[in-house]
Amino acid sequence: MYKNLVGFGAMALLCTKAIAQDGQALGIDQGNKDSVQLHVLDEVVVSDSRFSLKRENSGKTVIKISAAELERNQGRTVAEVINTKSGLEINGTRSFAGQNLSVFARGGNNRQVLVIIDGIQVSDPSNVNAEYDLRLLNLSQIENIEIVKGAASTLYGNSAATAVINITTKKSEENGMNLEVVSNWGTNQSQTHRNNSLSDISNNVTISGKNRELTFLASGGHQFTDGLSAALGEKADVFSRIDGNIKVGYRFSEKLTSEASAFYNKLRSDYDNGFPIEDADFHFNSEQSRFGLANTYTYAKGSLHLNTAFNQITREFVSDFPNFFDSESFVLDVFNKYTFNKCFYTIVGLNLVEGKTVFTKKVSSRNLDPYFNLVYVSDFGLNVNAGARWNNHNEYGAHWIYNINPSYRIKWDQGYLKFLGSFATSYIAPNLSQLYGPFGANTDLRPEENSTLEGGMEIRLSEKFRFNTVYFNRLEKERIEYVVIDPDTFESRYQNREGTNRVDGVEVEVSAVLLKDLQLNANYTFTNLNADISLRIPKHKWNAQLGYTFNQGTYVSVNYQHLSERLDTDFNTFMDVDLAAYGLLNVTAQHRISEHAQLSASLDNVLNEDYVELLNYTTRGRNFRIGMRLTL
Repeated sequence: MYKNLVGFGAMALLCTKAIAQDGQALGIDQGNKDSVQLHVLDEVVVSDSRFSLKRENSGKTVIKISAAELERNQGRTVAEVINTKSGLEINGTRSFAGQNLSVFARGGNNRQVLVIIDGIQVSDPSNVNAEYDLRLLNLSQIENIEIVKGAASTLYGNSAATAVINITTKKSEENGMNLEVVSNWGTNQSQTHRNNSLSDISNNVTISGKNRELTFLASGGHQFTDGLSAALGEKADVFSRIDGNIKVGYRFSEKLTSEASAFYNKLRSDYDNGFPIEDADFHFNSEQSRFGLANTYTYAKGSLHLNTAFNQITREFVSDFPNFFDSESFVLDVFNKYTFNKCFYTIVGLNLVEGKTVFTKKVSSRNLDPYFNLVYVSDFGLNVNAGARWNNHNEYGAHWIYNINPSYRIKWDQGYLKFLGSFATSYIAPNLSQLYGPFGANTDLRPEENSTLEGGMEIRLSEKFRFNTVYFNRLEKERIEYVVIDPDTFESRYQNREGTNRVDGVEVEVSAVLLKDLQLNANYTFTNLNADISLRIPKHKWNAQLGYTFNQGTYVSVNYQHLSERLDTDFNTFMDVDLAAYGLLNVTAQHRISEHAQLSASLDNVLNEDYVELLNYTTRGRNFRIGMRLTL
């Protein structure tokens, strides 16, 4: 606590200095800019085509989380912010900070969601689902996030079956040296165990600079959280994370630019026994290092890109059944973007992803995929995004995947009406644990195959109102499951499931400026899927946010999230249990006291709702947080 108080004092001194330097900055334009950013008519999206397209010309309803929105969520995690968006439920975000996260996108699971950071696919080859751990991310180091739902394997490859979460980290863009300091202090308590002590502390410092053709950024942060038990119990479990990154970019000429980056994350978390579920003195360590290089050569009608990264992750479980994993991956994505004219845009690329890990010996797998994509944007309203990828895997062979995504817009002065549809296929390759791991390995596994059909519309009446709705229908084939093949000996093995799983649903989003400075953002998701794959996935979920800007320098929002009944399994009895519906009310506020200093505060679960997110595990009750952001 002494260190936290010293940190608070240092922050206060910096804040006082910043205010003294710029006492005339009250009511600056930045506050007003942030309040209307979501309603700029010419909003640009990238992730669905890899080209910067106006939203009206995109055949998808891409979710864009801007820098302003991330700033308004200061102190929260990346997973918490994403969890407020349509079509997504991230289970574990309302529980103990170290709780494993399950990313359910359109009724899918973790291995059907691909995370991309600065243009490179990231994953953990040793993980049973080969997913990327969102707990490693620091919100203060991220510039923006785009989310594309539905099958996107044509552009992004393995695991891009239900969603692609495309994260862009911060980089230096302003001349001279710049400093940003972000600090947050809050409580971390359940509905019944309440002492209002500061148990959730996070800090981040970013230094960036630009001098002619050279750019530089260095960022470091940490989080420490205490106060809650993972499982229902009395003993508090601790979660901590440190992270840092360095980026150096150089423009060699008007045509050639290069950026080198290095990322480091270290996570430590206590956890409890899972069978039976009870308090235990276990802990988990994870350490990740990632090195990347991005090169771009621009020519008359296009650009050539070479992105490459090396990633190493170690994970250690200290428990009654200790385990250690050491994995690494190498990713290469080289592609050429070419613009024939103002209507035709093409991408031709080659994507290599190789993963390695150690079980009893070192094993590896490799995908080597050439791909092609075409975007057509017409003057009369028709737009088409189409492409194909030839997936080549060193174990199961090769097969084609493809997508076709037409849309048609009717435009007027301040808005448009857009109709969209798509059909796309995707794949989820068997991971190293399933192919070669110590439990039930099967080298004859085939990739899971998904096909997704979508149809919907989007209307923007003016810069103050947008509404969109989408129906989706996904078919899952060759689903990989861990099954008992001999009931007498309980011998188990990974196998491709026969038959087809069907998941369908509806997503609705609305964004409206109700009054001059009063904004409403709301979304609703209906998900319908087979009972045997619906564990912890709500059939109905909706989010609503009402935000108001006072005097262009103060922003206040009220947020409500509701989940319907869900199905869970009691792993003490292996009986299915229905979890009751619940709703959570949160309030956040920000006040910009100068051009360089901003204060924030939030109150989560205002009504201290008593609910269950994960059966037999602790959930967070009413908690408050205060924070400060300084830029110099």
